[in-house]
Amino acid sequence: MSDAEMTSGTSPPESEDLRLRAELLERKFNELQLQANQRLIHAEMKIEAVRAGMVDLDGLKLLDLSDVRLNDKGEVPDAAERVAKLRKAKPWLFGIPSSSSPSTPPSAQPMRQKHATEMTTAEYTAARAALLKQRY
Repeated sequence: MSDAEMTSGTSPPESEDLRLRAELLERKFNELQLQANQRLIHAEMKIEAVRAGMVDLDGLKLLDLSDVRLNDKGEVPDAAERVAKLRKAKPWLFGIPSSSSPSTPPSAQPMRQKHATEMTTAEYTAARAALLKQRY
């Protein structure tokens, strides 16, 4: 054994194994980081597409996201511009913006049946007759 091997405490094959293992772990880490960034980019683009009124999020597959980069905050800085370009090029992927809705919103209070003790005699008689008519 040489002096270097004795002072390091590991034999050359062990240090070579450790170096190879470290390289493998570093490659795996880089791959996982790349996958996480791609997922984050896709999520940011989904958010912008929903904000822009995209009807079907499968339309995001039409965007070229290969040159998209995240900023320091983990956001896509030009996501809104990319979705706006897609909206201009393929407007059928997006819904028609509307400021009004044809339907009326439901009431804030749920409908409540009036109790018999709260009814007048005429109301009670009419309600009872309607109920008996439904049963028979």
